[in-house]
Amino acid sequence: MLKKTTGAFGIFCVASGTMISSGLFILPAIVYLKAGPSIIIAYFFSALLVIPTLLSKSELATAMPKSGGTYFFVHRSLGAFVGTFAGFASWFSLGLKSAFALLGIGLLIQPMFNNSSPEIIKLIAVGVVLFFTILNIIGTKESTLFQTIMVVGLISILVLYIFSGFSHVDVHRYVPFMPNGWISVFTVMGMIFISFGGLTKVASLAGEVKNPKRNLPAGMFSAFIVTTVLYVFAVFITVGLLDNIEFNQTLNPLAFASSKIMGNAGFWILSIAAIIAFVTTGNAGLLTSSRIPMAMSEDNLIPSMFARINVKLKTPIISILITSLFMIIAIVFLDLENLVKVASTMKLILFSLVNLSVILMRESKIVSYKPSFKSPLYPYVQIFAIVVYLVLIIEMGFLPFLITLAFFILSLLWYFLNSKRRNKKQSALLKIVERITSREIKSSVLTDELRDILLERDGIIEDKFDGIIKNAIFIDTKEKLDKTGLFKLLAQGHSDKLNIPPEQLYKLYIKEKENFESIYDGLAISNIVFEGESKFDIIVVRSERGIDIEEGAAPAHIVFALAGTQDERSFYLKSLMAIAQIIQNKGFIKNWKKARSINDLKNLILLAERVRKGKI
Repeated sequence: MLKKTTGAFGIFCVASGTMISSGLFILPAIVYLKAGPSIIIAYFFSALLVIPTLLSKSELATAMPKSGGTYFFVHRSLGAFVGTFAGFASWFSLGLKSAFALLGIGLLIQPMFNNSSPEIIKLIAVGVVLFFTILNIIGTKESTLFQTIMVVGLISILVLYIFSGFSHVDVHRYVPFMPNGWISVFTVMGMIFISFGGLTKVASLAGEVKNPKRNLPAGMFSAFIVTTVLYVFAVFITVGLLDNIEFNQTLNPLAFASSKIMGNAGFWILSIAAIIAFVTTGNAGLLTSSRIPMAMSEDNLIPSMFARINVKLKTPIISILITSLFMIIAIVFLDLENLVKVASTMKLILFSLVNLSVILMRESKIVSYKPSFKSPLYPYVQIFAIVVYLVLIIEMGFLPFLITLAFFILSLLWYFLNSKRRNKKQSALLKIVERITSREIKSSVLTDELRDILLERDGIIEDKFDGIIKNAIFIDTKEKLDKTGLFKLLAQGHSDKLNIPPEQLYKLYIKEKENFESIYDGLAISNIVFEGESKFDIIVVRSERGIDIEEGAAPAHIVFALAGTQDERSFYLKSLMAIAQIIQNKGFIKNWKKARSINDLKNLILLAERVRKGKI
């Protein structure tokens, strides 16, 4: 099991480090030539386009805080065949982006050292990958600590640059603000948008986050806000310091602009900041992408060796090594510039799938899908995002889409030829089919998996009451019952588990019928005591038409039937306390009536908030 060592600030640093790189230090020089000073608002609008996926990822990550991020969410919502593509595409795109970021260091080094050859640049990038590989193998905590130091230094330099530059900007450089009209703004938005895409990849670390229901959204949202502010203001200052010709002469516009404020020292400070930015992107990319093969392996989609976690270090060493090797091969042998366009197309498709996943998880009505953060304006935000991302995919061009399509087909072939027979996971899509067709598909794999994830997320240690409920008999009847009919059902249910003839149990129920009483609106408790030692059993009944307790009283729709030996009286009282706390959970009665299966009823009880004090 992976160590949960990362807090909200660690998430912030990993997410920020993934975003701040070429999108800030190189891209402004490229997009300025297309849109002029209006790139300032293009950066702001591009950030807005990330919000739907940020909201969707935050919801999914707090409901399913497991390593794998996008892969895990898509797999559990759309099924293993789409999940296979999502896993490979997410790993491939993030690995390529990280490799490209490290190779981008060379673009900054070349102007400083005229003798640096392409081979030396690649060698430096490979050396950085190897350093991060060792760091990630040692531990997530160490890797995140390094990331934190780098990101704090990077943000400090950018804040210094922004505040120093305000008094030096020339307002005339913002005119004309939109020389090529709104079309140019929309055109460059597609290019800029990808720069923000790394934000959501931090969800791949969800399985290593302390208190994920708070720290994940807090870290992601704070990273989004801080990075957006830095992007917009840094670009604003740069546009106010450089003219058209100067933008055309450099691929490091922030360093060039800084030299006008602080001279040669300013150029070097911002160049170092740019190198730090590329380094943090590479480290964050390796850290997050290496968790994807591990998650896929745990689901039997790829060989089991990728899921192995070092007992001492608590890191997925083989997954890290394979991801590192892929990045090195990409740096040394591949044409990264063209492949990054393919990676960008894949990222947009994955964003669309993430938003679709939220819709499917919500509409599946799975009782154990309980995110601590819920996306507002559902489902309009998700539908809007899917439409916009599909438009941006078209803008990426036909060739990247064609290559992505081929990648998708290869992923499906891998699934059907190698993984289908071994994968036993269920999807939310299957649950929707069940709901629409009104047929119960006899599988509770996804519901139970989500329940166990929530128990882990909230740090809940199951007690004796939970153990009994897990193994309890649940009776779901549509018939109208009286006491006699109920007692016969209960006696039959208890008989096998307690090894007592049903006739004997029925007599006990009749004898102790005064112990069958209503304690809450629609809830009744039944209790019998039998001879023996250390035995206790619970049967839970849901009656659609109700159970008559006594003449003139409202019928009971929920019954907890408790049966135990005399020495279990203390546990009987504790069980009553647990039941009282469960019933008082907000929306419990409503959800109980709407639950579609016995498994849903069971999970409603197991996931209800109550006080647990070890094994009761």
